Amino acid sequence: MINKLKFPTQSKFIRNVAIVITGTASAQVITMAFAPIITRLYGAESFGLLGVFLAILALVTPIAALTYPVAIVLPKSDADAKGLAKLSAGLAIGIACLVTAVLLLIGDGLVELLMLEKISSFLLLIPLAMVFSAFQQVLQQWLIRKNKFGITAKAAMIQALVLNTVSAGVGLFHPLGGVLIVLATLSNALYMYLLFLGINNRPKLYLNKQHILNNKRGEKGSCNIKALAIRYRDFPIYRAPQDAINAFSQSLPILMLASLFGPTAAGFYTLGKTAMGVPSTLIGKSVSDVFYPRITEAAYNKENLFVLILKTTLALGALGFIPFIIVIISGPWLFSFIFGSEWVIAGEYARWLSLLFFFNFINKPSVAAVPVLGIQRGLLFYEVFSTGAKALGLFAGFYWFNSALWAVALFSIIGVFAYSALIFWVFLCSIRWNKNAKTS
Repeated sequence: MINKLKFPTQSKFIRNVAIVITGTASAQVITMAFAPIITRLYGAESFGLLGVFLAILALVTPIAALTYPVAIVLPKSDADAKGLAKLSAGLAIGIACLVTAVLLLIGDGLVELLMLEKISSFLLLIPLAMVFSAFQQVLQQWLIRKNKFGITAKAAMIQALVLNTVSAGVGLFHPLGGVLIVLATLSNALYMYLLFLGINNRPKLYLNKQHILNNKRGEKGSCNIKALAIRYRDFPIYRAPQDAINAFSQSLPILMLASLFGPTAAGFYTLGKTAMGVPSTLIGKSVSDVFYPRITEAAYNKENLFVLILKTTLALGALGFIPFIIVIISGPWLFSFIFGSEWVIAGEYARWLSLLFFFNFINKPSVAAVPVLGIQRGLLFYEVFSTGAKALGLFAGFYWFNSALWAVALFSIIGVFAYSALIFWVFLCSIRWNKNAKTS
């Protein structure tokens, strides 16, 4: 249905964004429609356990395929893109097996060290979820490369409907955090499968027999996986650590809140973060997914990248200003009214998180431009310093003020300055890129 919609604009970029937003918005509407039911069924502690599991998964997901899937959009030839897909799949399976072995050997010790005993029964789901996430990313990047945004939009809607329906249904009888963890893992598998079905009648992602023969003969257009791994080595060297550090930055509050204040505090943060992430997911990621191939094409054509990044950033700022201001003004009341009186503290967290997520929302074009500008090394250093600064904010809140709310507030304020610095840095790099493009 989505790919049959007619949009009045003639701009391919705007049309693709609209397609992605249509599907993502539908998924978010479904999720938010079920949220008042699910939050009343499961409670803050269950959400805290889910948040801790997803935080750990987020930490290890960037190493699942060493971020090679992100490079699938970049090659000019489909053969090279397919080679990167094969490389990513092989790495994901191998690394997941390695993580499984590590968890079997020292998993109990890690859980005890982090004081997260309540999720110990679900640790072995992490390698499985890693594989699902890596394969999902491979399929997503291939569809982005082919501008088949309608497929990802449909998959997001179906996944949201199935996940929330099952969560609410099971929650009537077994409202446990473990249920949410298992369903979250299975929902990744469902989304991966839906993307695969969508690709099935499209240009194929696998390499057929002729491709393999061409590869052996070294014919033009064939892919050499080892050569591709070397050519795009910036991704595992810089992008994978950067993504891992960024995930650590995002996961740190949940893990620390759970360790020092218990899963209930982590649950409040999880809901606040989820709600504040709606605009970022709804519009920000949709724009980012479409902007990435668009700026790649613009770079090949030597267009003005600074103007492209600036306009997209300003547009996102205009779109996100009012929703985030509303939460700053009336967050506690909104959360209490929508999710139940138990969640008023989550509304207090959301007031501060809205500042952080607004700047996270408008920095999507800048992050998408990083691989094209060739500044992934700089992004890695940025993540190291910004994560360290935000971690200090969390520790200050915990140990100086003995308050989870103060910890979230300081974490958010430091994050605002960090995201602002990132946007400004990418602007400068894009201006430099424009000058070099004119002289080359």
